[in-house]
Amino acid sequence: MEDFIGSHMIYTYENGWEYEIYIKNDHTIDYRIHSGMVAGRWVRDQEVNIVKLTEGVYKVSWTEPTGTDVSLNFMPNEKRMHGIIFFPKWVHEHPEITVCYQNDHIDLMKESREKYETYPKYVVPEFAEITFLKNEGADNEEVISKAPYEGMTDDIRAGKL
Repeated sequence: MEDFIGSHMIYTYENGWEYEIYIKNDHTIDYRIHSGMVAGRWVRDQEVNIVKLTEGVYKVSWTEPTGTDVSLNFMPNEKRMHGIIFFPKWVHEHPEITVCYQNDHIDLMKESREKYETYPKYVVPEFAEITFLKNEGADNEEVISKAPYEGMTDDIRAGKL
């Protein structure tokens, strides 16, 4: 998994949603959401489970404090990814609550998870194209260190960030 750890990727789902992820180490990721239902959300130090399924194929899975479950299968050599996101009903109905730097609002995420309905889940299974891939090394705190902004992914791809 040493080739996968440190990967910084931007990917665009077939539905048009653009996400960014940094595989910080063998159990932690940072990520930003640039478009879609929860655009503007960003998270650091999310605990995850990462496994190598076969040569060049990796699965990253986690449950967020919101109650959202995520499982992503990365195929960097193919510049492809398949993800499935299980949004609780409350996130689908009130996505604006989650659009923040989650690390500063964990209590709000937990409170909202208890306050609003969880089921039925809003399930989003999608393929995505990896449009940026660079290995930034493990535990690089600079990769995802500020909030997403309009045009950020273009700046990253152009080497401006």
